[in-house]
Amino acid sequence: MNLHHEGTAARVLATLLNHIAFIRLVGFASGTFAAWAPPLFQYYAKHLKALLLSDDSLILNFANSIFCACTFNFGPKTATFEHMDSGNLPFGWCSVTVLGRFNPKQGGHLILWDLKLVIEFPPGSTILFPSAILCHSNTPIGCGETRYSFMQYTSGGLFRWVDQDLQLSEDYWSQLSDAEHDAALRTRAGQ
Repeated sequence: MNLHHEGTAARVLATLLNHIAFIRLVGFASGTFAAWAPPLFQYYAKHLKALLLSDDSLILNFANSIFCACTFNFGPKTATFEHMDSGNLPFGWCSVTVLGRFNPKQGGHLILWDLKLVIEFPPGSTILFPSAILCHSNTPIGCGETRYSFMQYTSGGLFRWVDQDLQLSEDYWSQLSDAEHDAALRTRAGQ
């Protein structure tokens, strides 16, 4: 089941999800993902297909996106504290696109703390990275400037749901024989 929104929020969200600029942004992010990490992209595609085939009530946010979820941060001065997106697939990628009007030389930098990197991240830029395992944040912007962000990601729980034959973990593991249990652990360790 998709999340449900009502009233003004639903209308604004529908407008954004159908806006050609966002449709192009998600296509760019998915195409970049496919070009730079083909096996990981195929892993996402396989799981997304299985998920959609399992429940015809599910609706993609964007037909041209490999990601199941998205977030619009409306700002006007979107900034984040140091964090990891622990709900995402640990070895997976998320897509972050930054929008607005700000001087990227002065602020709005992306910080990847574990890699000791501070990256200029100008408006219109998109980056894909494993946000579940890399601690990240961004720097504030100046007075009179605006910064918005648009993220795409897929919850790690959706991958587990598909891998566990569309059932809860405890139900999946409780039905396995000892041999199947050992094989499942070996498969999971190899991912």
